[in-house]
Amino acid sequence: MIRSKTGKRLRGGVLKCTHSYESIISVENLLTAWTEFVRGKRKKADVQLFQYNLMSNILSLHHDLKHYMYRHGGYEHFIVTDPKRRDIHKASVRDRLLHHALYRVLYPYFDRKFIPDSYSCRNGKGAHRAMNQFRIFANSVSKNQIKTCWILKCDIKKFFASIDHEILLQILEKHIRDREILNLLKIVIRSFETTSGKGLPLGNLTSQLLVNVYMNELDQFVKHELRAEHYIRYADDFVLLNQSRNNLVETFRYIERFLRAKLALELHPHKVSINTLASGVDFLGWIHFPHHRVLRSVTKCRMFKGVQGKEIESPTVQSYLGLLKHGNSYILQKLIYDTQLKNSSRTN
Repeated sequence: MIRSKTGKRLRGGVLKCTHSYESIISVENLLTAWTEFVRGKRKKADVQLFQYNLMSNILSLHHDLKHYMYRHGGYEHFIVTDPKRRDIHKASVRDRLLHHALYRVLYPYFDRKFIPDSYSCRNGKGAHRAMNQFRIFANSVSKNQIKTCWILKCDIKKFFASIDHEILLQILEKHIRDREILNLLKIVIRSFETTSGKGLPLGNLTSQLLVNVYMNELDQFVKHELRAEHYIRYADDFVLLNQSRNNLVETFRYIERFLRAKLALELHPHKVSINTLASGVDFLGWIHFPHHRVLRSVTKCRMFKGVQGKEIESPTVQSYLGLLKHGNSYILQKLIYDTQLKNSSRTN
């Protein structure tokens, strides 16, 4: 049994979350969650409708939560296709407000539990930082391009749709002491499923936190059981770097077994590879080489299609120009500027 600095025994060696149910459902927390939720959404019709009777709606939600009468509503389904088809499920404003209230209280606790090299949906992290860390690891493993750097790249099949509710709740029980919080999380988790007892909706803020809690089990296994030094994960996409290909083959077998046995997840059979850095490694939309990285061809095609007919100052064009700054893409940037100048001269 492990003890904390105060001498208190910690069950299973895990310092549990000490937040109370009241700290989540309090009117003060719901109001603060609303100010965070409403940013950038004030023009949405459903948000305006909720805000019209804001205090009454918040008090009603607080009442239902306090008296254990809260029930999660259904979801609005729609599809986005950038960069690939994704099924989004959006909850009502009332339910999304609760998600924010849960998230803002629980996120700081769980974020401290996550490994440094988990980069998805975390403050101060993100895809660009993950790619920069990839470069640092590549230089370290290759001894600045003196040794061969092998990279195992994996992707989980149907990630959000495959999250097992019971396994997730068991993981949460290891961290959260308050049974009322656990029961509320159970309501949120079980409000959606793709198949019986499985799946989290892509549209929920809580889903972003919960999948990281779920995958933290893998992160801890890789770092502390397999003792992999150079490991990066971004959502369901992760890489390991090593000088030995055989080492990565063996590591892959352990990871595949762990995912199947402990998390009921399967690796995508067509998205697992072991390649050298010199041959180019596809990671987070870029092809990485020893001294540079270039944009993936599919992303380039989508980018040029997306900027067609748009002004240089438009959010879409500026977003792509911002993306291109993170790789070797001077020619692509110039092509976009030239295309926009031609479009502008034609309209004038």
